[in-house]
Amino acid sequence: MKKRFTFLSLLFATLWLIYIFQKPLFMLYNGALSMSASSSLKDFLQVMQHGASMDAAMVGYIIGLPFICVLISIWRKRFPLKKILIPYYIIAALLITITFVVDMALYSFWEFKLDATIFAYIDSPKNAAASVSLGFILIRVFLILLLTAFNFKLMLMVTPKMLEKTKHRVIGTIGMLLIAGILVLVIRGGVGRSTTNVGQAYYCENQFLNHSAVNPTFSLLASMSKSKDYSKQFNFFDEEKRAELFNGLYYTLDGDSVLQLLNTKTPNVLILLLEGYGAQFIGTLGGYKDVAPNLNKLSEEGIFFTNCYADSYRTDRGMVCAFSGYLGLPTVSLTKLPTKCSKLPSIAKELEQKGYSTDFIYGGDIDFANMKGYLKSTGFQRLTSAGNFSLKEQTSNAWGVNDEYTFNYLYNELKDRKSGSWHTAFLTLSSHEPFEVPFNKFEDKVKNAYAYTDDCIGKFINQLKTSPLWDNLLVVIVPDHGRHYPANEYPNGPKFFRIPMIWVGGAIKQPVKVDKIMNQSDLPATLLGQLDIDHSEFTFSRNILSSEYKYPFAFYSYNNGFAFTDSTGITLFDNNANEVIINQPSANENRLDRGKAILQSVFDHLAGI
Repeated sequence: MKKRFTFLSLLFATLWLIYIFQKPLFMLYNGALSMSASSSLKDFLQVMQHGASMDAAMVGYIIGLPFICVLISIWRKRFPLKKILIPYYIIAALLITITFVVDMALYSFWEFKLDATIFAYIDSPKNAAASVSLGFILIRVFLILLLTAFNFKLMLMVTPKMLEKTKHRVIGTIGMLLIAGILVLVIRGGVGRSTTNVGQAYYCENQFLNHSAVNPTFSLLASMSKSKDYSKQFNFFDEEKRAELFNGLYYTLDGDSVLQLLNTKTPNVLILLLEGYGAQFIGTLGGYKDVAPNLNKLSEEGIFFTNCYADSYRTDRGMVCAFSGYLGLPTVSLTKLPTKCSKLPSIAKELEQKGYSTDFIYGGDIDFANMKGYLKSTGFQRLTSAGNFSLKEQTSNAWGVNDEYTFNYLYNELKDRKSGSWHTAFLTLSSHEPFEVPFNKFEDKVKNAYAYTDDCIGKFINQLKTSPLWDNLLVVIVPDHGRHYPANEYPNGPKFFRIPMIWVGGAIKQPVKVDKIMNQSDLPATLLGQLDIDHSEFTFSRNILSSEYKYPFAFYSYNNGFAFTDSTGITLFDNNANEVIINQPSANENRLDRGKAILQSVFDHLAGI
């Protein structure tokens, strides 16, 4: 058994080191020492460190077949391991080398990691090679052959020619199964809720360093599993009809009579993104009157958007809607498409360009659903997550750190800020299943969890009000999505998606209610419009305080379905069933066709970014 364990350990270490040492080569090839990049020794080491777990996961996949061979050999008298693995080693060496060399060569042209985009050019190699010389291609082909031979030789060197049958077959098999469990954990990325994803390698604001840390083989295979021709999805209409229905729905230019609700153009901006805080918990929206007394009070003190709808149904999706002004997508999460989401605009990006410092705080696993990758690529300079808290705090909730601890951390972070403009976003988590919180107001666990978060918000806002921060502060309170509660309503109906949005702070001129129908994705354009910052890059975000916002409506999506609501009512369409599920108060073809045109348009847009 010792010989088998040694072989697997050496093979794992060999492949792992191959991937780790690819990173400095990638960086050097792409100008890491040039004046424009000027990477330090620390940068090289950090790139290798932060990409190591993804490299290990990729190695875990690759040694799957050698592991099976070793397991079989326990029950065979003589097992010719090296002879059997030679063809597999050739394939593995080619895969490792080709993804490395192609990624390294293309990065200077594409400025994003190797992904399934490359397959769009395989059927037209002449056009794909138009930007490079024959010599460029030949050198890289030679490099691929050379490195493939080198990697193949290394794998052969650590592989025994023959494995003999062991005397303790049952014990050996049990031992191998334990090793299999370890490999599964390595591939998965640990025991946390998030699994290995491209975003976990992102660790700083410098995208070149983040990209350098990403394993190219993993990036390619992960994107292949998600790759789709988005422009061919949801083609309800021909292009002329789609354009006719869609044009004008998202006209976002500010008119001359923008309603100005702030007393400053440069407030500090704090966004509180509340986990699943649907309108049914807000008394001033007709919900339960005693669950959220603090939010009820704040809705009367600030700017209260009374007809706001979440765009989607999960945190990773709602975050993109709120921060980047993108529409909710029924069949894909943008955070899981690093190449796409890195091209999105965001509030943080725009404010960073105006000199704001930016940061994001969350008490949970920030690698979940590639959230970290999205946040780092959209302007957040500094991220705080569960790992920044004590072990006691990290285990205070099934999802991470309970809200009382994170709100306390947030206040301590803010109170010492003396000068300079800043933008902070904060995501709560306690109002999430299993709804177990250190609070006892209601016997109903769901209501009690929401009351707990509201209590934390009230204490936090009261602290801010007594501090110098308040005078130049704008606090935007908006949920990431709604909540299906109680359970006696259609799960994707309008009650699930209706959410509160409240702006408070010393930067507010006076309390006001805004009753126009809108989406959570309208936050960027509306906020930036108040700050006199251009928001034309936010294709699907509307400044609802502009005189140009003449047709109030909301569009939202759920798992392969969508809804469109305006002053005439709501239409909900299920794509799987290909039929209308809800028409209130009555059928309306205009609502249905506009919803279809929006869904078709956003997927066309997604295909183009």
